[in-house]
Amino acid sequence: MNTSYSRTPSKTTQQSESERLSADLAIFLSNPALSAKLTDGSLDLASYSSTINAELAVLERECIALHREAEPDVRVLREEMEVCDEILAGLQEMLLGFQADLSGLSGDIRQLQDQSRSLAIQVHNRRQAEEGLRLFLERIVVPPALAETISRGDIDELYLECVKDLEEKYAYVLLTEESVRDDPSCSDPELESSKGIPPAMTVAGKEMKEHLGKLRLRAVERTRTYFLNTMKDLRRPKTHVRMIQTHALLKYEYLVDFLLVASPSIHAEIRDVYVESMSKTLHNLFRTYHKQLLTLDLRLATRVDLIAVEEAALRDAFSTKVNMKKRGDAFVLGERAKVLDGFITADGDAVAAWASYSPINAHLAAINGEKYSYEMIYRSIMSHLIDAATNEYVFARQFFKEYGQNDCFHAIFGKTLSLVLEQLENYVFNCHDAIAILLMIKLTHSYKRTVKVRRIDNVLEPFLDRITNLLWPRLKMVIDAHQRSIRGANAKKVGAGDIHPHLVSRRYAEFTCSILLILNRGHKSSIAEDDGHVDGLSDQRMSLDMSTNPTHRGSAGDMLMNDLDAMVEEMVLLLKRLADVHTLNKKKIVFMINNLDQIITIFKERRVAGKELNRFNELLLQQRELFVEEELLQTFSKMIAFVQQTEAHMSGITAPRGARGVAAPADVVNPDVVESLVLEFSSNWKSGIEQINRNVLSYFSNFRNGMEVLKQVLTQLLLYYTRFQDVIRKVWRGKPPAFCKDLVSTSVILAEIKKHALSI
Repeated sequence: MNTSYSRTPSKTTQQSESERLSADLAIFLSNPALSAKLTDGSLDLASYSSTINAELAVLERECIALHREAEPDVRVLREEMEVCDEILAGLQEMLLGFQADLSGLSGDIRQLQDQSRSLAIQVHNRRQAEEGLRLFLERIVVPPALAETISRGDIDELYLECVKDLEEKYAYVLLTEESVRDDPSCSDPELESSKGIPPAMTVAGKEMKEHLGKLRLRAVERTRTYFLNTMKDLRRPKTHVRMIQTHALLKYEYLVDFLLVASPSIHAEIRDVYVESMSKTLHNLFRTYHKQLLTLDLRLATRVDLIAVEEAALRDAFSTKVNMKKRGDAFVLGERAKVLDGFITADGDAVAAWASYSPINAHLAAINGEKYSYEMIYRSIMSHLIDAATNEYVFARQFFKEYGQNDCFHAIFGKTLSLVLEQLENYVFNCHDAIAILLMIKLTHSYKRTVKVRRIDNVLEPFLDRITNLLWPRLKMVIDAHQRSIRGANAKKVGAGDIHPHLVSRRYAEFTCSILLILNRGHKSSIAEDDGHVDGLSDQRMSLDMSTNPTHRGSAGDMLMNDLDAMVEEMVLLLKRLADVHTLNKKKIVFMINNLDQIITIFKERRVAGKELNRFNELLLQQRELFVEEELLQTFSKMIAFVQQTEAHMSGITAPRGARGVAAPADVVNPDVVESLVLEFSSNWKSGIEQINRNVLSYFSNFRNGMEVLKQVLTQLLLYYTRFQDVIRKVWRGKPPAFCKDLVSTSVILAEIKKHALSI
């Protein structure tokens, strides 16, 4: 039985053939010509397949023929390929050798890398150790140059730096674990250079501690010698203290701190020597300066320089003081007020002139023969004192930091302040110049503001308060002396034989204006015209118990103003007493007008207003009215008496008659009397006005005052004459009498009055 094996194609094979067939069909259809023939049905697939097979057979034969032709070339190519295979096999063997060699080198490289890292760590550790050892040696070993500079070098900037370096080394050598732990300024890095071992515990540290200590003692010795020698220069005459302080002491202030740490006893010695040296230097300086300035004192006022002084004493004063013109007037402020220029005002504004103020050069002033009032001397001394105090306070704070600033200052300046206070007390005890004392009070108050701005008020303000307590009572005594001179002045002894302004009134006016101007100096507001109160007094008042009642305490400024108020009334009473010396009432009035006018004129010239001026203005108006009546009665007494009597009589007429407005001439006036008055006035009025004019010019030396008085007299004359005419018109209303034609027209009189007023 023939056995045949039939292979049934698998499902996967069928699918692949189907896919291949589909692909061939797609390629076949991609031909446009074939696709068109298939579409129209003109393509014969059998014949087309035969054609294709025939073409393939032709192509196969051509291909075989081509391979036969290329057989030699193919054989050569085969041989070449075999040679290449041999070469490639050799290369493969060589590369495999290289691979084996490289695998060995990578291990060596890794070994070298490990060795390199280990060596780098060793180098880093060695460098750290070297740096630490270098730092340790630098901080503990003393270079020869440092030891040489400290032992024998000059005291200069290099020496200062060497001492600083020495102190750093000594502090480092003393470091222990406890000091590092307890001192917040120290830290663990301080021990890094010694590898955590405290320098004091190292062998080198123990050895160098002794050497550094010896060198430190040498630095203390040389520093002490330098400071002692420098401070000796402070006692030499004409030494520029500030230059020594700046360039020889403050420049090396670190050495003072070094002494405080290295040898507190030497530091205390240096401090005591400086305090003693500066105390003596300043004491001698201010004692000599004050003595020199006293030779320049002008002494403007003495015991007899009072507002009201007897003529005999005044003549003696002029006869013994031949240089009165150069000496000046003790009651006039004048240029003396400039002593207050250049200070901080009461409103707190800083005045730049303080910096440009130059104290008195006693030597040059003596050569030039210059003289100064004592307030200028006081300002020069106090300016020097405050500048020196400021300098010493700042110097002590910077140079002796640990020492109490106030204690150091008082140790240096105690004797000098006592000396200045004693000198001032000795002078003020015999001082009778109220202007100088008040100027010094204002200066002292300005100095209080100055020291407060400079922030040294804690050491100088008590001293300035003592000066104020010294000056205010003396001013009170001088003011009281002036008041007593006015109150107790004898009219005959002070000289009151003239009607012109008296010396007393001029002195009083100048004195009062000077006091008020000083009190108001440095304040924006002027003296209030309503009550004369000085607005700026409040900032310089100091409570002084000047009354017998312990419960009453008023400020010195208030008491001074009360004294000025009382002096006004005392002055008015004195002027009245002086006026009473004259026997004629008219001369009394003229004397009062001249003196009141002089006082008012001085007040206005000094630009001082207040209730004092208002009081004298009221009195002047009253006296002018009295003079007007006196002067008119001298020339036109009959007419004035007639007018006054007739007006008084007519005012007493009953209302019904007055209502009718007609009065019988016989009932009121005598026509003959009226006619004589009219004729007399018409013939004498011009000469009367001329006489009034001459009298006014002779009575009043102040032409402005005379013009005002003349205007007032002539105006009152015109008023009286107008009233006289009114009386005539009222009496003869119906028919004026014949003598009315002789009445002078008021316009004519007014023209004459204007002519005289313009001539003056």
